[in-house]
Amino acid sequence: MASALEDDEIDNDDYYSLLNVRREATQDELKVAYRRLCMIYHPDKHRDPELKQQAEQLFNLVHQAYEVLSDPQARAIYDIYGKGGLDVEGWQVVERKRTPAEIREEYERLHKEREERRLQQRTNPKGLISVGVDATDLFDRYDEDYEDAAVGGFPQVEINKMHISQSIEAPLTTTDTAILSGSLSTQNGTGGGNINLALRRVTSAKGWGELEFGAGDTHGPLVGMKVFRNLTPRCFATAQCGLQFSSRGVRPGVTTVLARHLDKNTMGYLQWRWGTQSSMNTSVVRDTKTSHFTFALQLGIPHCFVMTSYQYKFQDEDQTKIKGSIKCGFFGTMVEYGAERKISRHSVLGATVSVGVPHGVSLKLKLNRASQTYFFPIHLTDQLLPSAVFYATIGPLVFYLAIQRLVIKPYLHSQKEQDLVKQRENSATDIARKRQEAESSVQLMQESVRRIIETEESRMGLVILNAWYGKFVTDNSKKHERAKVIDVTVPLQCLVKDSKLILTEAPKSGLPGFYDACVGEEKCLKVLYQFRGVMHQVLSGDTESLRIPKQSHRIDSDT
Repeated sequence: MASALEDDEIDNDDYYSLLNVRREATQDELKVAYRRLCMIYHPDKHRDPELKQQAEQLFNLVHQAYEVLSDPQARAIYDIYGKGGLDVEGWQVVERKRTPAEIREEYERLHKEREERRLQQRTNPKGLISVGVDATDLFDRYDEDYEDAAVGGFPQVEINKMHISQSIEAPLTTTDTAILSGSLSTQNGTGGGNINLALRRVTSAKGWGELEFGAGDTHGPLVGMKVFRNLTPRCFATAQCGLQFSSRGVRPGVTTVLARHLDKNTMGYLQWRWGTQSSMNTSVVRDTKTSHFTFALQLGIPHCFVMTSYQYKFQDEDQTKIKGSIKCGFFGTMVEYGAERKISRHSVLGATVSVGVPHGVSLKLKLNRASQTYFFPIHLTDQLLPSAVFYATIGPLVFYLAIQRLVIKPYLHSQKEQDLVKQRENSATDIARKRQEAESSVQLMQESVRRIIETEESRMGLVILNAWYGKFVTDNSKKHERAKVIDVTVPLQCLVKDSKLILTEAPKSGLPGFYDACVGEEKCLKVLYQFRGVMHQVLSGDTESLRIPKQSHRIDSDT
């Protein structure tokens, strides 16, 4: 459910759960649910002053829910903005007389404007830190026949290169953006840096243009221009040209790319580059929910190559991916394989082993943390040594499993516990209010439940013997955790009609007589009931629909 206009807070009162109706419920379904609850909560049905006061409060809540959901305009506003949207005085956002479709259309427009305002406040920083490590002494040690060789010395592992780059975006208007970037590089004791400024303008819905200016001590001043254009709904092109000024003179360069959607998941690219390293390249990229495939062919100076790669995406919560590629050309042959996995909400860790001729064996470690990337290429050997390939493959795997068990899992568990404690503290007042409402509902239901039970028992119908709602501990590895459940036997029996109980696909904490006793944790509903004199039992997820009685719930008397 959408939130109010200026904040994204979710309303705690779910009118659909309160009436126990589907979100697509018809007017007739709403009327039946409303009348049923009125029979329980109407103040005139209770003589006790305290119960009468409690009934009046709950009746007003039920009446408010019915008024909102039975009015098409109010219901559309509630579905989009939540309860907060209904509290806007005079409904200043959109006219209440508009149709639901018009209200949704207006909301999309306002949402787009709000996103544009947020965009103008963002700098979208991106960074890369790359540290090259030379570890060839681990596998390719020289014979220690020199006089100055340190007998029995440890292998030397050195950092031989480093690169740091950073960029930020500064939206100037809704169509203009300035991009400032810079980098520093060093290798074997020498290095340099450069700084670039790009000004981008979105000219239309089909394209944009960009001017780039750069300066540095590695390549000299740079002036360039880039243009992007959608040619058809399935085809686009980019063109880039630049002038690089150096002590050797002016070096021009031109790059053009033509891309086309071959089908829903496949793109084809044609690239032509002219300059110091001229080349022509064609590639096909296919990306689906479970895989990513690339094939590329390049003819150029000084490099010509053919390359193919495949990546498989596991459909797990850690977004695990395994990949492999092979690349052959004038420079030799290179085979790479590796994997990456999400280790936290904003972090992805990856490792790739590179084996090639004449490049040798390398291990590449990469950590993506939000918009920052940390890259560590480790060169192990210049030769094809099986021992280097073995340790490059097994080493990161063992290291990851150890870190995952000893550091990552304990940290994430601690963070989850802290978030739950904070969430409970922030919602303590609301939980207390909901608990009081639930207890009042149970008191008001007693008389109705007594009549329902008498009717059901007389016909050998549906009788709820016990029902609990909350967090159940069923995993033996979590025996140290405490179950947190509330008794909902009376509220569930009150929902029984004609020996049937039907619950919709909605959080059950919104049902009359229910409340959330364990905020932020996974909850279930466990019901023990009797139908036609036979015991039944069922365990249902919090947002799962439930329909009883069912033959599959029957408890075998032999067990």
